[in-house]
Amino acid sequence: MNERIERAARLVQEAETVVAFTGAGVSTASGIPDFRSDGGIWKRYDPGDFHIRRFEADPDGFWRDRAELVADVYDGYEPNAAHEALAALEREGELDRVVTQNIDGLHTRAGSESVVEIHGSGDRVVCRNCGQRRTAEPFYEAVRDGDIDGAPQCPDCDGSLKPDVVLFGEPLPTGPLEKAKRLSHEADCFLVVGSSLTVEPAASLPDRAATTGADLVVVNLDETRVSDRAAVDLREGVTDALPGIRSAALD
Repeated sequence: MNERIERAARLVQEAETVVAFTGAGVSTASGIPDFRSDGGIWKRYDPGDFHIRRFEADPDGFWRDRAELVADVYDGYEPNAAHEALAALEREGELDRVVTQNIDGLHTRAGSESVVEIHGSGDRVVCRNCGQRRTAEPFYEAVRDGDIDGAPQCPDCDGSLKPDVVLFGEPLPTGPLEKAKRLSHEADCFLVVGSSLTVEPAASLPDRAATTGADLVVVNLDETRVSDRAAVDLREGVTDALPGIRSAALD
């Protein structure tokens, strides 16, 4: 077995608290396009159509465009071997939390139960009036089928429903972000998986972990800005490296 994978597995085994931080590279391994590459989402769609100001000024148009994007970009994809490896490490008590930038919900579908979604989840909608959260797809389907005349409303209070994700122009929700910061400080081993570490403030979470003495394990095809500080730097695909770490850690 790869010597660096075995080293990463030992760090996971020996740590009292292990946190995984995942980025777009975990989602693209399932076939979901990324955001900013030549074939990415924001080359196919105008980001301005998904700004909070558009939602507030033209909710009907926003919802029609959002329902189209969700069907085009996210429908039909399943968790991959990296998602499943993280879920297995959690089940076996070797991983405490997953902190993710991704909004596709695939960590939860793979079986991870302790997930902090710092950008929200596209699998949910939230009422801006009463705060109730609901499964998103029935509302998207109703918009696409024309069963809803305009933007959907909360069945409980008739408030405006919004995708439970961070739109352009919105701040990150303070609760998940503060929890992610706290977990970074508490980690003895901090896994950085499939993230280029370019989007702040989430990109600084590994720095927080390193500052308090955590061993960094980086799994990414390209070099990151913390690669030179990592105890293990794996330039491999997440669907190869994570199952390897899982197997070695759980043997």
